[in-house]
Amino acid sequence: MTSLISDEPVRADLSTRLKNNGGLVALAVILIFNILVTPNFLQAQTLAVNISQVATIAIVAMGMALVIATGGIDLSVGAVMALSGALAPLIFQSDFGTAYPVLGIVASLFLPLVAALACGLFNGTIVAVLKVQPIIATLILFISGRGIAQVLTNGNLQTYSNPDFSYLGTGKILGFPFQGWLALAIAIFLFWLVNRTIFGRYLLAIGGNERAAKLSGGPVRKVKIGAYVICSILSGLAGLIVVAINSASDAARNGNLMELDAIAAAVVGGALLQGGKAPIFGAILGAVIIQLVKYTLLANGVEDEVALIAKAAIILAAVYIQQARKE
Repeated sequence: MTSLISDEPVRADLSTRLKNNGGLVALAVILIFNILVTPNFLQAQTLAVNISQVATIAIVAMGMALVIATGGIDLSVGAVMALSGALAPLIFQSDFGTAYPVLGIVASLFLPLVAALACGLFNGTIVAVLKVQPIIATLILFISGRGIAQVLTNGNLQTYSNPDFSYLGTGKILGFPFQGWLALAIAIFLFWLVNRTIFGRYLLAIGGNERAAKLSGGPVRKVKIGAYVICSILSGLAGLIVVAINSASDAARNGNLMELDAIAAAVVGGALLQGGKAPIFGAILGAVIIQLVKYTLLANGVEDEVALIAKAAIILAAVYIQQARKE
């Protein structure tokens, strides 16, 4: 006997739901696997370490999501992290920072972010004004930024002991890592910026149809530059957090391959590579997935090199899902 009700619409609806919520499904699978298989996964120390790592990736990924929303990309985020992280200890350990500790800490937080802002202006100007392809424009700082950081530190590991600065990476509020609260505050602000301001409206319009945005009189150049500036500032902040966590600045390693993590997190979180969408909280979800994949592999004895292959596979899957949504 043939059923009067076809199950095809049900299957189609299920397929659509899986495509639209693929990130949440992936997160659920990873969490269940770790709870059942990975030793000590639910211990407070393990969770704190993962939150610390996630916060750093999420902060950069949210900035990357803004850049991708314009149809661009920023390969320099890791180099900006290295540069910002190299500057901070140099400032608060200088004669000025030693003589005026409070001002030294303030300067070590403020001046590296100013340097990061300058990097964003550099990237944004080359992309928006000189019309250079984003991947080429940001490749300049990708190469030179880390080199500048190593020159500033003479290529040496900078260790320090400064509890006030280290609070940025090791402090806790209500038992939750400070950088986690910071990432949440940034997410709320950027969500408001994208969804409630003229800047956000034009940001999405540029990625959707840049020519139409220009014809409508939108400040296309300013918005593009603004996206790169925000991305660089957030990258600089992430660089400071990494230094604060480790009580050391290593220009050769700080932010190494962060561009891969940030792009992967943004894309997994729903960012469209052609632009037009800036999923801020989606970028956080993507960062959680990227970090948990890395942690899961390492905690279960899989080599770090395999984690890189896994990240590439995640990006490929996310892009495939994006294409499937168009069909």
